[in-house]
Amino acid sequence: MQTEIRKKLLELFSHSESEYISGQKISEKLGCSRTAVWKHIEDLRSEGYEVNAVRKLGYQIISKPDKISANEIQLGLQTKSLGSKIYFEDTLPSTQKLAHRYAYENAPEGTIVVTEEQTEGRGRLDRKWHSPKYTGIWMSLILRPNIPPMNAPQLTLLAAVGVVRAIQEVTGIEPDIKWPNDILVSGKKVVGILTELQAESDRINSVIIGIGVNVNQSIDQFPDSLKEIATSLAIINGEKIDRALLLQQMLFHIEKLYYTYLDNGFNVIKLLWESYAVTIGQQIVARTLQGSIKGRALGITDEGVLRLQSDDGEVHLIYSADIELLPN
Repeated sequence: MQTEIRKKLLELFSHSESEYISGQKISEKLGCSRTAVWKHIEDLRSEGYEVNAVRKLGYQIISKPDKISANEIQLGLQTKSLGSKIYFEDTLPSTQKLAHRYAYENAPEGTIVVTEEQTEGRGRLDRKWHSPKYTGIWMSLILRPNIPPMNAPQLTLLAAVGVVRAIQEVTGIEPDIKWPNDILVSGKKVVGILTELQAESDRINSVIIGIGVNVNQSIDQFPDSLKEIATSLAIINGEKIDRALLLQQMLFHIEKLYYTYLDNGFNVIKLLWESYAVTIGQQIVARTLQGSIKGRALGITDEGVLRLQSDDGEVHLIYSADIELLPN
């Protein structure tokens, strides 16, 4: 009950466009007393919100804390389904693990799991993902698309385009995408995406998309092993980024692309992905479980599979691999 009242209160402020809202109006909208309104405002203040209170005018949120809890995400969220259900914990071993559990328990499409810190964050091939507290966006998104399981990797590419568009909009930074799941700025990794399935042989039950974004880390917050290959948006821009706003815009753009994909197929997503891809036309090494292949990346197929032309002219289809860009 308290959570629903808090959500309605934050929605009221998000729709007020920074205008004052009278205590009476809040009382009527929330269906509670003026005394209860005051207590809710005090709760917001205790969470780090700066709230002005002016006699005869009411209340106005001046600033909000640098947090990505459910409250901060919901304040200004402009999506239909993504983020409609938010599970937040200050610290988690892994958002992906918890999202798998909620997906198995029939959590609705659009549910997200978010944390301020992961102690066991992971990327592809169970590699550790460094997720320090209060610095990044560590989240997992549950989707339930009616598509064949073989098409699920397309959603990784879709999510990458959505994240790139959000970063562009919020920060002005122009990232690149490296197939299949890395987003780079000036050759250094800022985002990783991990897509996993709960599926049967002929149908998808759920797709869980894990997204990790290095947002506000300083260089000394990266382990020595990552300082040469990873960076954060704040390091690039020289200033802190509003993490809640960035997360909101990620959900907005991913949802917009997702509905386009469900209505019109992968082709539009493919064209957008290729416009951001740093891999295409480059000399690369693709390290697969069967061995390494060196050659030129030609692009992706209509299914999202990488086409790689080796030095002997043969075109290889790469379904899963670690990609290294080679110097020109």
